[in-house]
Formats: sequence, structure tokens, C-alpha cells
Amino acid sequence: MVLTGGRAVCEYRPYRRYSRGSMEFLSLQNAISKNVMDGDQVALEGFTHLIPFAAGHEIIRQGRRDLTLIRMTPDLLYDQMIGMGLARKLVFSWGGNPGVGSLHRFRDAVERGWPQPLEIVEHSHAAMANAYDAGAAGLPCPFFRGYRGSDLPSVNPDIRFVQCPFSGEELTCIPSLRPDVTIVHAQKADRAGNVLIEGIIGVQKEAVLAARRAVVTVEEIVDDFGPRSSNAVILPEWTLSAVVLAPNGAHPSYAHGYYARDNAFYIAWDDIAREREKFQEWMRENVLR
Repeated sequence: MVLTGGRAVCEYRPYRRYSRGSMEFLSLQNAISKNVMDGDQVALEGFTHLIPFAAGHEIIRQGRRDLTLIRMTPDLLYDQMIGMGLARKLVFSWGGNPGVGSLHRFRDAVERGWPQPLEIVEHSHAAMANAYDAGAAGLPCPFFRGYRGSDLPSVNPDIRFVQCPFSGEELTCIPSLRPDVTIVHAQKADRAGNVLIEGIIGVQKEAVLAARRAVVTVEEIVDDFGPRSSNAVILPEWTLSAVVLAPNGAHPSYAHGYYARDNAFYIAWDDIAREREKFQEWMRENVLR
């Protein structure tokens, strides 16, 4: 966004069909090294489960900086990434430790600028979903009904209202989301590189299709997906840049059909992240080693 005569204007990157090249099976280290760069807009999506913790930890280990982090529901993983100084900006629609309370590293960055100041752009869940969908379609913005009665337009200049030329109805529009790289976790990939996601789907499909590059970590690589649920999503190999075998790659969140959510860790994180020194010690011992 830029300011023109005191008015906020969205910087729109003109649409072009993204060419990801050939999908590759890579190690986690190589997949992140090839696809996440300093200054990137990075979306790590997953809704309640399939949160790509392993990939996020590898981004931390590789010391990426100046990132714009995008996520519908940033929780512990983004608290860790923000606390380690990776982010300059967060685009989100809700942030917290689910069922526990605040994200202390997130709050410290916003309120006290530690370890560095963090710009925030807040939306609603519906707006984020529409913005990913528009990005996947190559559109500059989505149009939808929303934000009536909300205070968010007073703090987010990217929320605009336009009149429908056909009905006269006032509609909302925001900039589309088109990350440089989207990273998600999934249950399975086949040997051709197609990926199966089951359970609560969230916006993984839209976030992948909206991105310039896409990395998927998976629990296992199989010859055939076999029987699958009616809400399953298949990401074809041509939508992806890299597939990474990463068992338990969503822990401490859960992977439907593989392992449960580690509720005890979410509770413990509140104490771990509350103080800067304790947080840094935990990260050194559990992520940076």
C-alpha cells in the first residue's frame, strides 16, 4: 500500500499466470532454501489442524528476514516466527493461542517493538478467504458483503466500499492475496507429486493456487490414495513447486487420521512465551539445534 495525497492506495501486482516449473521431491531444508527468500510474502495455512510447524521451524533455522506473514489464524507457529525476528508485517484475521489466551511474542512485537516492530493488517475470516480466492483467480480484489457494523475499516485503509453497477448495492472490496510462497501440510502425496488433504480443509487450496510458489509437507508418500472422504481436496502436481516428506510435520497441531492435537503443549506455550529469555532458551533447545 502507498499513500497518494494522504489517501491509501493498494499496490496491485498485475496478473500473470504463475509458472512454477516442475514439481520436485525435496528435503525440507532444500525446499525452504529454494522457495522462501528474504522479503517474501509467505502464507503458512492450515485451519486447526495440518499447521505446517516443521516448515515454519526450518524457515526460522535458515534465518529468513523481512517477511510479510499471511495467515487466517496465526497461533503458536507465527508467535515463534515473530519472536525470532523474521517478520516485518502480519496480514491476518485472528491471532491467539486457541483455548488458552494471548500470543505473547506477537503482543511484544506490536506493543513494544521487540525483537523488531511489527506492522499488522487485520481482516475478517470471510475477507481473507475471499482475498485468497480472488488471488487464485488472478483478480486484483474480491467483492463481497461484509464489515457492516465493524470497526475494522477505521484501522485498515485497504477495506473499501463500492457500488454494484447492476444492483446499486454497496459491496466491500479488499486487495487480493497473492503470496510469493504458500506452505501447507497434508496427509499424503502420491509418487507423481499430487497431494491429498482431508479433514477440516480451511483455505489451503485457495492459498496454494494464489501463490507464485507452493511447498507441501506430507505425512507419507504412497502409490495410491485409496478410499478418501467426500470433502477431500487433491492438489495436482502442477500446482506445486516442492513436496517434502515430513512425518509429524504438523505437531503440536494435529493431522486428521494420523495423530491428535498436543493440547498440553498449547497450554505450556503460554508460560514459555511469556518472558523473552525463556522463549529464546526454548527456541535454542527445541528449534535451532
